[in-house]
Amino acid sequence: MLHRHATAACAVLAAVGALVLTGPAGPAGASAAEPPPPSTGPSAAEMLGADRPSPELLLAMQRDLGLTRSQAEKRLVNEAEAGALAGRLQNTLGRNFAGAWVSGTLAATLTVATVDPADVPVIKAGGAQAEVVRYGLAELEVAKAALDRAAGRTPTAEVPVWYVDVRTNTVTLEAAQRPAADALLSAAGVDRALVRVTTSGERPRPLYDIRGGDAFYVGHGRCSVGFSVTSGTQQGFATAGHCGKAETPTKGFNQVDQGTFQASAFPGHDMAWVGTNAEWTATPYVKGKGDENVQVAGSTEALVGASICRSGSTTGWHCGTIEQHNASVTYPEGTVNGMTRTTVCAEPGDSGGSYLSGSQAQGVTSGGSGDCTSGGSTFHQPINTLLQEYGLTLKTSDTVAANGGVGDNAEPGKAAGLWAAGKVYRVGDRVTYDGTVYRCVQPHQAQPRWRPSGAPALWQRF
Repeated sequence: MLHRHATAACAVLAAVGALVLTGPAGPAGASAAEPPPPSTGPSAAEMLGADRPSPELLLAMQRDLGLTRSQAEKRLVNEAEAGALAGRLQNTLGRNFAGAWVSGTLAATLTVATVDPADVPVIKAGGAQAEVVRYGLAELEVAKAALDRAAGRTPTAEVPVWYVDVRTNTVTLEAAQRPAADALLSAAGVDRALVRVTTSGERPRPLYDIRGGDAFYVGHGRCSVGFSVTSGTQQGFATAGHCGKAETPTKGFNQVDQGTFQASAFPGHDMAWVGTNAEWTATPYVKGKGDENVQVAGSTEALVGASICRSGSTTGWHCGTIEQHNASVTYPEGTVNGMTRTTVCAEPGDSGGSYLSGSQAQGVTSGGSGDCTSGGSTFHQPINTLLQEYGLTLKTSDTVAANGGVGDNAEPGKAAGLWAAGKVYRVGDRVTYDGTVYRCVQPHQAQPRWRPSGAPALWQRF
């Protein structure tokens, strides 16, 4: 956690053409699964705005990822297309699915892992590289959940971080001392074969101290605005839970009375939202370099390996890549679960600030290690979880009157009823729209312009 006291437009690539093809498919009948049908309608890049990035985002990617402007543009397009393809393949493979990630300077290679060699032709036919591994993603996530539960009764100060790492097909524990990792594993009762323990001196701390990235003040402390949100007619913003408790008043970047924390969770989660008074208006922007506005177009979750940029009131714009989803991190105050780990740097005062992948909101800054001089890693609370928990609607550049509410709490793949704008959906969720059943391809909060019949990057016919 990072807390600071106040005193102290390239051409759009086709979905398959944007990714590395690994060769022709194997013999027919090699797998019971069928390749996902090609999508029709707008490409993922067009639909998610990846082909129209803001200049500020491109400049930050050039600086922090060592890219040219053309490379940054191509990478964003490739990442958008890869996310849609990975989601379709995940739905096709079912429980055989073991994760997906992008790699390469331009994120031009999508790798999809499976536990069944018979799925390899299906994956290749879809336009991705295939990797056969031992454990499915669902099995790893069960083991990781057992560690989360065990952390509540076992000291984890010497094992501050653990996560499912799809690229190594393990549940990875980063520990200062091996005995501490062994104690947590014993308490969790997980199969040691699923686990990888690495030695790390990382000591994440909160990044303590209505536009994303702008400062706001809580007493003598300073944090950063995440994303503008609405709850019915109430306007406000999402931020980190450790920045303030419910009913705590806030002041804006200009020290003018701003609003009050409506709800807050920390530890366990690290999320909160502030309802603002009538003098403040929610906008669909994040603060970029030079005080420029960077557009927020949605909340589609990016893949492991994808580029991601952060805006905070201390260090401004910085970029990196997504390392893992569903990570757990232990701060001095307790363990926080369900986080995303990134290579983006941050410093005190950046807490609560915005993470964007292209124009898609990803999460709010929680904490991390290191700084923006020597480098480091950070964790963010995924925005879709926050929106769902508090029944909020993300303010986007295309927001119109949308239904409020949250997504169904059914398991992925279960029927989720009628499609509705404002709901949060996960991969595999099924909805009905205009009498047709669709299955979700990428996690996102539904928007009126992203109706299933015209959004192949997010939905496929079931």
